[in-house]
Amino acid sequence: MLAAATGSWQLLQESIGVSAMHMQLLLNDRVVVYDRTDSGPSNLPLPKGKCFHDSNDTARVVDCTAHSAEYDVSSNKFRPLTVQTNFWCSSGAITPDGELVQTGGYKDGERNVRVFGPCSTCDWQEIKNGLAAKRWYSTNHILPDGRQIIVGGRVQFNYEFVPKNKAANTFHLPFLWETNDPKIENNLYPFVFLNVDGNLFIFANNRAILLDYMKNKVVKTYPTIPGGDPRSYPSTGSAVLLPLKNLKASTIEAEVLVCGGAPKGSYSQAIQGKFIGALNSCARILITDPNPQWVMETMPLARVMGDMILLPNLDVLIINGAASGSAGWEFGRNPVLCPVLYKPDNKIGARFFKQTPTTIPRMYHSTVILLRDGRILVGGSNPHMYYNFTGVLFPTELSLEAFSPHYLEAKFNC
Repeated sequence: MLAAATGSWQLLQESIGVSAMHMQLLLNDRVVVYDRTDSGPSNLPLPKGKCFHDSNDTARVVDCTAHSAEYDVSSNKFRPLTVQTNFWCSSGAITPDGELVQTGGYKDGERNVRVFGPCSTCDWQEIKNGLAAKRWYSTNHILPDGRQIIVGGRVQFNYEFVPKNKAANTFHLPFLWETNDPKIENNLYPFVFLNVDGNLFIFANNRAILLDYMKNKVVKTYPTIPGGDPRSYPSTGSAVLLPLKNLKASTIEAEVLVCGGAPKGSYSQAIQGKFIGALNSCARILITDPNPQWVMETMPLARVMGDMILLPNLDVLIINGAASGSAGWEFGRNPVLCPVLYKPDNKIGARFFKQTPTTIPRMYHSTVILLRDGRILVGGSNPHMYYNFTGVLFPTELSLEAFSPHYLEAKFNC
């Protein structure tokens, strides 16, 4: 690891009123931010006449606060949005025409599909019972034909597609059952990437498969990550598909990088108030190799609940999270304030670079996205059941920051 603290931070908004459990950049350079609807009132009021009324919703019979917002990057302003059902730990993706499709969630949101269009006056539109199965902690991926595949979720060992076919079908995937721990469920929010051959790489717990989703057939089983520790929720690591390499005219190589997470038993120990140190390892695998093997690397900082994002210069940024504990309410400790840069083309031992630290802990339910100008938008962090700002280790965080990597320094200006 080479020590090179670079990059800079800017506080964009001290509070947007909503904690950014999820964020998505749209093609009009605006960011949709959204949170749970059952966390009590937010700090962002809805416009007059927009209050939510539902006598069947015990969490919020009457609610005059927003749980979603739209942030305009260019003007650094935001506006409240209205949403009818619970986003909590939902999943989504952008369609080819630029719409955000968000699926599933908790209780009244578990089978709903929500759509948000990229326009200055758009608001959430909901499709009730748009899913064939309840989806909570599932993963979405856009497919070449424009559909989305939705993989897994709480007690869902299957996948489905949106938009629906004529029949509301689910397709059984035994791999999700095989990687499930009934007490902990370390197969939630699986990592899903489209391979160059058109099949899906799906990682859950500590291993992965290659799935032909058209035939519902597993075409390859990958080795277990050395050490066997889980990497998916609640032992939450992170993963990226590295930039593709075209080594020959007819050959494209694809690699997946999985970093951080929590050792076996971390979640159970955290429930008892014991916070085990997070994993400091990354595992990298060439998924197109006929005989793929995981290659292990050591990060300069252990991290659970971290986020990873590809940068325009093909580097990877690892950011947010904690150095001990697990995902879940109050289960993380020792926030990792320092981002780390990973250069995939460097030699092993010279790939990690520490970056300038932030001053704001970003724990459970924090998020990052890459903006069009190359900055990284960072938001969220609410490790509590409700919005809580006093008397706690890590208060609910309503701010937005921007991290500017080294490539935005003045010396690189043309």
